[in-house]
Amino acid sequence: MPLHLIKLAVGCESVKDLKAWVAERMAAAKKKELPLHHIHITRMTPKRSDEIVAGGSLYWVIRGEIAAREKIIAIEPFRDKDGIGRCRLVMQPKVIAVSPRPMRAFQGWRYFTPDAAPPDLGKAAASIAAMPEPLRRELRDLGLL
Repeated sequence: MPLHLIKLAVGCESVKDLKAWVAERMAAAKKKELPLHHIHITRMTPKRSDEIVAGGSLYWVIRGEIAAREKIIAIEPFRDKDGIGRCRLVMQPKVIAVSPRPMRAFQGWRYFTPDAAPPDLGKAAASIAAMPEPLRRELRDLGLL
């Protein structure tokens, strides 16, 4: 069973912002003729990387709720120019909206088990995914979603 990671999308206001950010990075990679993968660099390397790469995703927390995910395809430890150990999380550049779930802020990343992960917003929930996020948040807070 794959293991997931969960991380805050700092500076991101919505799933739409995250998608635009990833699209911008893909356009820059294409211009430089680099592989079209979304790369996020972290300070620490997950010790359970084999379980994560075996089908896991990075779940993004946006404005206090788990809102989207990207499939992780590789985890690459490396040293930066100052000799400090870092890690590249290599992901498919496709942001998938998930059923929103509240999540408090935390530092770094955390492991996220499949049974704790929210389901993707599929075609049945397309109307929810299409809603402006502030409206969706308010409806969720009122218990209507």
